[in-house]
Amino acid sequence: MSIIHVIILAIIEGITEFLPVSSTGHMVIASSLMGISKDEFVKLFEIVIQLGAILAVVVLYFKRFFRSLDFYYKLIVGVIPAVILGILLKKHIDKLLESPLVVAYAFVIGGVILLFVDKWFNKPTVTKEQDISYLTAFKIGCFQCLAMVPGVSRSAASIVGGMSQKLNRTAAAEFSFFLAVPTMFGATLKDLWDFHKDNHLDSGTLHHDIIYLLIGSAIAFVVALLAIRTFITFLEQKGFKLFGFYRILAGLVIIILYYSGNTLHNM
Repeated sequence: MSIIHVIILAIIEGITEFLPVSSTGHMVIASSLMGISKDEFVKLFEIVIQLGAILAVVVLYFKRFFRSLDFYYKLIVGVIPAVILGILLKKHIDKLLESPLVVAYAFVIGGVILLFVDKWFNKPTVTKEQDISYLTAFKIGCFQCLAMVPGVSRSAASIVGGMSQKLNRTAAAEFSFFLAVPTMFGATLKDLWDFHKDNHLDSGTLHHDIIYLLIGSAIAFVVALLAIRTFITFLEQKGFKLFGFYRILAGLVIIILYYSGNTLHNM
């Protein structure tokens, strides 16, 4: 993995983390196209830079994080399903992260759902985070768990989950952003600990890895700052249909490339 790979993956992460297109899926495909060996550090890198992107939420919505304790209680309730399933399914999730084909099928299925989601949930009654109940937060957290399959998109799963619970598009998207903060913070700490425990690195290698993680996280953070507001504005005006078409097209292209045997391969 080179510094060029680090920069490219970080830019992809920053752009796609908050779009309903799957940042993890895009990084899996990009890694495969660039011939990056899927070792333990690359898997760690892809998780850690997601936290970098998600910290942009804390900056852009800074005041929301100091409004009330109730806000944090909802996030804790919402993150419980991901914590439980993440611990139980960690090894299976890591295996799925190695397969471009899993991403491709998830792209297509998720794309079809996004074509219709605006019609399915077109009578929202909840327009702001303060009106989200604890039960609703838990249900959205359950939807978020679908994103453990690479290509599903954590953003898409939790936003659709929110809309199914009568949140409007903006409220669902923003709560999805907020829920990502504890989810990815926990995932990053867990992966850092596992990597440290299972890999005894010399000081030179460790320094090299830390530099790559810091650079990737910083780039993802800056790009995400620009992407979040753009996405919210687009979502309010246009909805999800364009993202659905994109996912279907991207998924079909990946499937074709995969079975052609020339470009993509199972890492």
